[in-house]
Amino acid sequence: KKAAQSNFYQGILGVSEESLVSRDFIGNSYSGIVDLPLTKVVGGNLIKIMVWYDNEWGYSNRLVELVADIGYYLRRSE
Repeated sequence: KKAAQSNFYQGILGVSEESLVSRDFIGNSYSGIVDLPLTKVVGGNLIKIMVWYDNEWGYSNRLVELVADIGYYLRRSE
């Protein structure tokens, strides 16, 4: 939860404390949303992390961010 709130993961990683289903994440721009109610410790030394994502939309958003970053660095190098 703390990582999702950090500037480094802002807009990339989300956290949900609600009980949701896959259709609730359609069109979500995060690369992944950790489902806290379904995330648990198993057998004392194994962590099961449930992460939801909209594969196409999340990927498209990361690609747009990448192109914007490349454009920024290209303009700076001129």
